[in-house]
Formats: sequence, structure tokens, C-alpha cells
Amino acid sequence: MKRVLSVASEAVPLVKTGGLADVVGALPAALAGQGWHMRVMMPAYRGVLDRVGATDVVWAAENFFGGSARLCLGSVGGMEVLALDAPHLYDRAGGPYSGAQGDYWDNAERFAALSWAAAIVARDGIEGWKPEVVHAHDWQAGLAPAFLRYWNTGVPTVMTIHNMAFQGRFGPQKAGPMRLPPEWFHREGYEFWGDVSTLKAGLMAADAITTVSPRYAEELMRGEFGLGLEGVIQARAGVVSGILNGVDGQVWDPETDPEVHPYSAAKPQGKAKNRKALLAEFGLNAEVSGPLLVMVTRMTPQKGIDLLPQAVESFVAAGGALAVLGSGDSWAEAAMRDLALRYPGRVAVRIGYDEGLSHRMFAGGDAVLVPSRFEPCGLTQLYGLRYGCVPVVSAVGGLADTVVGASPATQALGAETGVVFSPVDGLGLTQALRRLVALHADAPRWKAMVRRGMRMDWGWERSAVAYAALYEGLIA
Repeated sequence: MKRVLSVASEAVPLVKTGGLADVVGALPAALAGQGWHMRVMMPAYRGVLDRVGATDVVWAAENFFGGSARLCLGSVGGMEVLALDAPHLYDRAGGPYSGAQGDYWDNAERFAALSWAAAIVARDGIEGWKPEVVHAHDWQAGLAPAFLRYWNTGVPTVMTIHNMAFQGRFGPQKAGPMRLPPEWFHREGYEFWGDVSTLKAGLMAADAITTVSPRYAEELMRGEFGLGLEGVIQARAGVVSGILNGVDGQVWDPETDPEVHPYSAAKPQGKAKNRKALLAEFGLNAEVSGPLLVMVTRMTPQKGIDLLPQAVESFVAAGGALAVLGSGDSWAEAAMRDLALRYPGRVAVRIGYDEGLSHRMFAGGDAVLVPSRFEPCGLTQLYGLRYGCVPVVSAVGGLADTVVGASPATQALGAETGVVFSPVDGLGLTQALRRLVALHADAPRWKAMVRRGMRMDWGWERSAVAYAALYEGLIA
């Protein structure tokens, strides 16, 4: 099998703060079916070595960004992991990027170290294993392609943007501690408006750039989405492509999900049981006649959480109910609590995150709301389709790529799977929820739309084929 090294700051089932971890964790198994042996390199945060049983030390260094380090090979759930064990950088009580006092002061060095180790492995190999391609994910791994380019190794690299909003930007004084060569501090290198940007470094150095949906690849060439790096994407447009994320069909399957009453597109009866149970779990009125809308989200402006107050009143008046699960900005959490107080029995909110509850929400909800201002791919709408929970989404990024909006044309074609709205503002969301209520009231059309969404295949096979073809092209 051909070999590829995936470099990332997190991966399911070890560490997860967002969709990045889902992608990194799913790709090794998906690519194995395409003839590629993928190993994942990530930091050995506290507890990771125990989880992967990493006792085989394949590389070590004494003077490694302020302390000693070793690279340990282990596995979890069939995924081979190269865990970078550097306690002075990663053995901390907080999350992967921040602790109780905010972002770690040395994040620049922590993730430069990850990229440096990946570049060493790609250049020299370890114990007979040498990757033919390096695949770096987001800013935390952006310097891996850069180091390989600066060292003139010839190892082909892929840089994937999961979210352009996070760019790995640090002051110029960090360039030395990050082991960045000063001669590359210019606009064609890692310099970004006088600072260091590890994401820009990767984008300038990589042989191929991918995003997690085709539409997001196009959007990044515009200022409102490119966030200062749109010129880089425009300049490198010839090597930019979008490959949609997938979902794990074993984890997300309403027929076998242990959290829910089982059902399927062919036998949908269990859906009603899940709806009744979810209404009770959230303390919502059992006699809700309109659609039960669910939202599982980070509570930030990106996710459009601030649009809800304007739209909820007319939705509730039309018979709808809303259940929200998530956490984020304090003002957003307060706004959601206020909605629940204003509409008791019709709006309920749980602050925090609960994986099991999220499954029950998709199973019990009639529709799932994703009103993001930008969304590189999004997995929530895919979970909704899989569970017969009709997506209501904004027309951006992967949301627009995966949901076919209800309209006279799509109805005539028998293609509609959800509600898609634009522009992304309070009025647009209000109008989208009105359409949702009308669709829900049209029982034959609604049932056909639910069944159609459940039968769509959003597994990883299609994406794995695309990544494999990309790798093949780079080494050809």
C-alpha cells in the first residue's frame, strides 16, 4: 500500500473540539479501501498515550522546542497514531489550545513543533516507514508543508482548510522560536501583514490545497470568506479544490443507534416515538402541532445564533417548537435562555454538549436548523438528513452543496431535501421558518422529502476516492 502521513491537532476518538477531528479520525479507514496506508501524527496531550497504547518509541530528540520529545507509535480503533510526546508542550490540564486563563501563551511553538516533527518523518522516514505524501490540516499543521518546502525535500504535500477563520497568526518575534527561516519572511512565504501566519505558510508551500466542500473553495476567493487570505487562494486557484466531508454510517444510523427508538426510511414508525420522547426530555408541550425544530450548535456569530430572536416569535405562533443544545459566547447563551423564558413549553435550551442527547435530538426533531453565516462543510445537516430531520440551512459552503432547497422546480424534479435560505439575516430566517411550517403541513410532500433525505449516501467512500485520486496525482 502507498503511504500518507496525516498531521493534525486533534482526531476522533482521542481529542475533539470540532469537525476537524471527525475528518482526521475517519480518513484512515476510508483510505485503506483505496490502497493508502495513513498514519495520523498528533500531539500526545494528557491521556493520549494511554489511549493508544503507544509504547513503541520510533524517534526521539533532546533539544526539541524547549525540552525533550519522543514519537510513539500506537493505535486506537484501527487508526495508527504517531503521538508526539513532549510533556513541556502538551501535558496540560486544559484543552488542546487553551486553559482556564485562555489560549496558551506558547501555541506558536507547540504547533510549530508538531509540524517540525512531521517534516522530519516525511524527509527521513522512521523504521522503514516513509510517507509518499504529507496531508496537513488547518493552521496547527500548516508549517509541515512549509518546512518541507524550505528544506527542498521534494515530498508532495496537501493543505486542507477546515475553517479559514483560524489562521495561526502570531507576532514576528515568534518566527525564531518557531524555527522559521528569516529569509522566508515575505509575502510569498509565511509573512502576513507583518505577522507570522502558519496557515498562510502552508497555503503558499503546499502542492495541493483542499477545502471541505466545493462551494467553500469558491467562496474563499472573496473577501467576506477569505478573511485576508483571499488573494492567496486566488493566486493558487489552479491547485485548490473542494472535497466534501462524510459521516460515519455506523455511528450515525437510526436503525442501530443505541440512543434512540430504531427506525429507517422503509420503516419510519419509530420516528414518532423519538419525537414524543424528545418533547418530554426538553419539557416542551406534548401537543405541539407544528414542526419540532432542533439546533445543535456552537453559540457564536458564525453559526447565526443571533438571528433566532427575530424569527422565533412567528414560528412559535404558527405552532412550532424549538429545542437548542450548545454553548459558546456568554451573550448568545443568555439570549437563548431568554427565549426559553419568553416561550415556556415552546422553546427549551440546554447549555453545554451531550453526544447522546444530540443523537436523540436528530431522531426526535422534525427539522434541524443551521443558519451559519459561513460553513466550510458542516456535518449537522448531514446527520439531519440521515435521521429524517429536515435541514433548514443558509445558502453557504457545504450547506448549499448538500441540501436541495424546496422550490417548485425541485418539487417537480422530486429532488428537494430541505429548506435553503439567503440572505443570511433575521428576515431570511423568518421566511425560511414560514416555508418550513407550510411544508410540514403538506404531509405527502413532507414524508417524501424526509424519505429522500434518509436514503442519500453521505458516507466517506466518495470523499476517500477523491483524496486518493489527489494523492495519486501528486506522486505521479
